[in-house]
Amino acid sequence: MKDVLARYIPEHATDAVFELIKLYGVHLKIVNERVTRHGDYRRDDSGYHRITVNASLNKYRFLMTLIHEIAHLAAFEKYGRNIKPHGEEWKLTFQKLMVSFIRPEIFPNQLLPLLARHFRNPKASSDTDASLSIALKQFDEATDKTYVFQVPYGGIFRIRNGKIFQRGAQRVKRFECVEVSSGLTYLFSPNAEVEPLP
Repeated sequence: MKDVLARYIPEHATDAVFELIKLYGVHLKIVNERVTRHGDYRRDDSGYHRITVNASLNKYRFLMTLIHEIAHLAAFEKYGRNIKPHGEEWKLTFQKLMVSFIRPEIFPNQLLPLLARHFRNPKASSDTDASLSIALKQFDEATDKTYVFQVPYGGIFRIRNGKIFQRGAQRVKRFECVEVSSGLTYLFSPNAEVEPLP
């Protein structure tokens, strides 16, 4: 298990993560990419703690996702099953578990200040922290993916459900984009994946 884990996370995090997996009795399953989530935690009917993480994640996002899911397990065990999945108890647990990993032997220097800021008040998904999400994407394998922030002002793009938009101005954090068929304006996170159109 440790050898498999070492292929997916930074080298200097392997021992500590393996100890957490043993401590909490985690059954880790590395799965094919799911569009809607990076990972999840479930306690099955037989009492096993099952965590799945997408195999396609880069090693830094994989580590964060795995610790995110272990934090669910740890928070439920400490505070009970009636807590909110991403409530204060989970946030506190996630912060405590991640703090020992936020160091230069594990994460590149350019990510450290973004991680420090993110973990002051961690969100349900690192994707909602646009600056961290975009910084993490630079470590993904090369793909043909395009993000809203890369589309030029006035450029046309399509989203997954087939709707077509024209990119407008950037507000503080999001981009105003007009749906071509309805004329309605929507706000897009800068790291939303899109398909540019000619």
